[in-house]
Amino acid sequence: MSMRERLRGKDFLTLMDFEPVEINFMLDVAADLKRKWSMKEPHPYLQGRTIAMIFEKHSTRTRFSFQAAIAHLGAQSFYAVPAQMQLARGEPIKDTARIIDRYCDALVIRTYGQDVVEEYAEYMESPVINALTDLTHPCQGLADMLTIREHKGRIAGLKLAYVGDPWNVCQTLMVCSSLLGMDIYVAVPKGWSPAKVIMDFAEEQAKKRGTEVVVTDDLEEALRGADVVYANTFHSMGHKDIEERKKAFAKYQINRETLSWAKPDAIFMHCLPGYRGEEMTDEVIEGPQSVVFDEGENRMHTEKAVLALMVP
Repeated sequence: MSMRERLRGKDFLTLMDFEPVEINFMLDVAADLKRKWSMKEPHPYLQGRTIAMIFEKHSTRTRFSFQAAIAHLGAQSFYAVPAQMQLARGEPIKDTARIIDRYCDALVIRTYGQDVVEEYAEYMESPVINALTDLTHPCQGLADMLTIREHKGRIAGLKLAYVGDPWNVCQTLMVCSSLLGMDIYVAVPKGWSPAKVIMDFAEEQAKKRGTEVVVTDDLEEALRGADVVYANTFHSMGHKDIEERKKAFAKYQINRETLSWAKPDAIFMHCLPGYRGEEMTDEVIEGPQSVVFDEGENRMHTEKAVLALMVP
């Protein structure tokens, strides 16, 4: 069975569902689609298809990148928020899912609970693509891996230091790193940690590949010798304890001094939106080591690869 046949029709709910060879193939396809896009070479591989998009959470990059990707592939997208659907009046997800499945060739969904995307997947024949949940953000993970590969030439054997809320993006990076052979150090204050299901998975996969998954409250330990420094907000969407988080994470800012603890050629990444003056300074995100906007662009290319590979 070819790689394309393995992926065709598959749900994209978490990168824990994929083998390293499959993830690397997605990155290869994304790189090729990026080349086609930059050369203005048409690639309408999904001409005539329809893609539903349900977004419960606010979005800039995810919405624009998916809608652009869908348009480039020749498909039509339909955007909705649950408050404007019959879901708001109590219609069960399983009924909504089966109706969307009769109209559309795939569903892209951005919501809170991982159980929500899993329920849509259970009741739909067409692929369900997770555009973010509280547990994981696989689309961001693919874009991050493509960006690292572009700027560092490889993923395996590198060290990634993550600083910020140990939430969906952090947890996705832990999954990616452990599957693709990269060390990951997560710097968070004592009392904060990623989800146990993610820790267990990442530690198991890292053990197979001889890499490290470390959660530490020592920022310098995490950053020392890092090839990639990844900052993220201290307060993710849905969190109510914003001021408590700002106070707890205040000493974990990426600035000129702390960035200098990483390798001189380290790249700086951030999934955005970024809060200048909190998790990083303006001079870091605007500085020569920052690849943040390459990273943002790669959301479109990797999402395009997922769609092109998985939509029947």
